[in-house]
Amino acid sequence: MRHTIIILFLGLLVSPFTAWGQERDTIIYQTVEEAARFPGCEKLDTTMAFITQCANSNLLNFVYSNIRYPQKAIENNIEGTVVVRFVVEPDSTISSPEVIRDIGEGCGVEVLRVVDLINFAGAKWKPGIMKGKPVRSYFTLPVRFKLEELPPYTMVGRDTVYTRFDTPLDYEGGLDTLNTYLAEKLEYPPIGNDSCQIGNIQVQVLIQPTGDVKILDIIDFNDLGFDFWYESIDAATSTLGRWIPATLEGRKVPSAFDFTMSFSPDAPACKMIVEQYRDASDMINEGATLYNEGKQEEGIAKMSQAIEFFPEDANFLLARGQAYMDMSDFGEACADLSLARRISLITWYDNVLNLICGKLSAPTPETGN
Repeated sequence: MRHTIIILFLGLLVSPFTAWGQERDTIIYQTVEEAARFPGCEKLDTTMAFITQCANSNLLNFVYSNIRYPQKAIENNIEGTVVVRFVVEPDSTISSPEVIRDIGEGCGVEVLRVVDLINFAGAKWKPGIMKGKPVRSYFTLPVRFKLEELPPYTMVGRDTVYTRFDTPLDYEGGLDTLNTYLAEKLEYPPIGNDSCQIGNIQVQVLIQPTGDVKILDIIDFNDLGFDFWYESIDAATSTLGRWIPATLEGRKVPSAFDFTMSFSPDAPACKMIVEQYRDASDMINEGATLYNEGKQEEGIAKMSQAIEFFPEDANFLLARGQAYMDMSDFGEACADLSLARRISLITWYDNVLNLICGKLSAPTPETGN
């Protein structure tokens, strides 16, 4: 099974010509005394070489987090390097992006899309410097597309979690049996009835070849609290010994399983809240369907209706925040995803959250899968 990764290389191509004139007397420099840099590192008290390396790491992180390998390129085994060039303006924006080397099947267009996102995200470049003044200068960005065979597993902390199998993980009696068991096992903490707490907790477990169950992660999408965590963990770990482990190449291997534990109060006074939450969940699903069908505004409107009822449901906020990010509406995406992170402590969007919120940092580039 082949997976896709994208490796980014940064560079400023040097031409034997110093500059050329364009658009009347405006000069675009190809070589400058101080090269233009992606933002996020200018306040560092260090050497220029380190600041440049840090800026390139920020750009690497942004491109890596946003680029998508075009499906046609995957199907036709297209690999290679796309080279784009754009102008970094004295006002810190970028302009005139163009592909100067393409490998086809949509790869060049995809790189241009991500370059456009840089401006949409509000990234303010450090412009090139010539004789002490900011000038227009070219920046050349090579992006390599490569198909690679990835290992059949990933590491979660010190645990090996297989993601490829000959036979997948299964529960004795099947998932219907598991769902029936959880419905009987999972108890709603009585303390939640006082405030009609409602929502979902996701528990990720590692099923070992021995059938042992280990908790890998827990996400509280509604800030339900410890009593709900305890019930979720107790229900998940009580499945010990009831699993049929995944296999690969004739041997049992450890693999992960995600439980979604749904909690709904049973107090009579909470009946209206329960009905509203059911309706809101339906609205979120309907909004996602509309969005995926290309009816973006209708989809967002439907999701917003649900969030009006439950403004601090992280699941709802994540759905709308992802839609906003896909639409390049970074202000709204920032608001939704930041609130979802504060509520549930998820880290899924940390690679791009600082950028889309306009608070740039200097992350170390990730070279994972």
